[in-house]
Amino acid sequence: MNPNTVAVDSTVSPAKLTFANSFNVAVPFIDRHVTEGRGDKVAIRTTDGDTTYAELLEGVNRAGNVLISLGLKPGDRVLMVVKDSPTFPFLFWGAIKAGFVPVPVNTLLHAKDYQYMAIDSDAACVVWSPEFESCIRAALDRMAIQPLHQFPTEGDGKTFASLLANASTDLNPFPASADADCFWLYTSGSTGDPKGAVHAHKDMVVTSQYYGVETLSITEKDICLSAAKLFFAYGLGNAMTFPFWVGGQAVLWGGRTTPDSMFEHIERFRPTLYFGVPTLFATQLQTLSHTSPDLSSLRVCVSAGEPLPANIFKRWEARTNLKILDGIGTTENLHIFISNRPDDVRTGVSGRPVPGYQIKIVNDKGGPVKQGEIGHLMVRGQSATSRYWKLPERTEATLVDGWLRTGDSYYQDEDGYYICCGRSDDMLKVGGIWVSPVEIESRLMDHEAVLEAAVVGRTDDDQLVKAEAFIILDEGHTASDSLAEALQAFCKAGLARYKYPRWVHFVDELPKTATGKIQRFILRA
Repeated sequence: MNPNTVAVDSTVSPAKLTFANSFNVAVPFIDRHVTEGRGDKVAIRTTDGDTTYAELLEGVNRAGNVLISLGLKPGDRVLMVVKDSPTFPFLFWGAIKAGFVPVPVNTLLHAKDYQYMAIDSDAACVVWSPEFESCIRAALDRMAIQPLHQFPTEGDGKTFASLLANASTDLNPFPASADADCFWLYTSGSTGDPKGAVHAHKDMVVTSQYYGVETLSITEKDICLSAAKLFFAYGLGNAMTFPFWVGGQAVLWGGRTTPDSMFEHIERFRPTLYFGVPTLFATQLQTLSHTSPDLSSLRVCVSAGEPLPANIFKRWEARTNLKILDGIGTTENLHIFISNRPDDVRTGVSGRPVPGYQIKIVNDKGGPVKQGEIGHLMVRGQSATSRYWKLPERTEATLVDGWLRTGDSYYQDEDGYYICCGRSDDMLKVGGIWVSPVEIESRLMDHEAVLEAAVVGRTDDDQLVKAEAFIILDEGHTASDSLAEALQAFCKAGLARYKYPRWVHFVDELPKTATGKIQRFILRA
């Protein structure tokens, strides 16, 4: 088998993936398209212009040679605080091809966060987009020992762009293997310091084939637009690895994700797949109440990050004639491993296992639960992280006998669909019975007055746990005691009576991670 190749046997399901003994994943994702005659095809589309696959390969090779010229050693980490633009894939794949480890991080964080990640990763090089200059400089200034190499992507003086312009366009792939360390992604850190999840060369192939191709049926004719940015595991697949795996196109947008910006990009670039999150779909529905953007190019909409409320699914389908495919994925697994499918969609469920992944639900002792019983969700698949960087105890607690503990509570219904009950730490025990905050939130969002809802547990005067709701109202509705009572009655009518929220608060916004997940621990504080 030729070096740096992967054989895909599609005669079986899931497809059998066979990796060459010497395997650098940059070759099948980047070099292969030029070799196979797609050099002139557009790979990346932005408001500033297009990038062909030949130009992508050239940029990747130049970037790899820039890092080599800096004197980095194989395996050195390159911390990337880079916006979505062609520079991101140049640097990401260039580092991988040259034998270094890119670590793309959230561009919405603060100086203390970047300081932590730079120290934790032992970064040898830090590269940032000019928009984040002051924040990165503040982080670096706080460090007693700074990364040896640090520069912005563009601007005056020494920049990544200036180094790129003078670098060679020829680069031989660094010898690696399918299981060797390839790149890191930091978890969101919603309940503590973020953890560096280490991923291997094979992992992006696995998610691209099993979810991108075998679940979404992505082909080289598809154009992908993702609301989630490339530094997220979700966005990395949506807008880079999936289209690059099949020779399709990616639309990149470095600006702020808003309903208007997403609709503008859909009309301008005519994507066929659109990846969002529940919060965004909810706010886009508000915009759709008074505008009518042309969404006719779309064949698939996908949601992840939080469970998609049935109400949003139904309203989106009624307004656009498009179904939203809900699913669950994690940074540790790199992308979605349970999902609805274009030909198998059901509201209020995460779906069925993605090809190539096994799922089980266990009790607190690790034993199996009965069908329909809530337990802890475990997943096994080839894209799982090998470990958390410098955190052996957390790794041991998360990776158990080849299974990865997700931290989510789930149950499987009688038809085999998996249903999310929220994070295990967010479950409520009301009257001795486990209650899912997601179930109450979904019921609240079925009410016409509710745009978003978050539910947590709170003790009453008798020190008994009851549900407490925080509500963002939809346009045209005003907070009042009578509306709060109406929402409580609405919950009583549609749920077991003990599940209704005893307290209802109307708020302007909900605390969320950068991935759109509700930070319920803040609401409980």
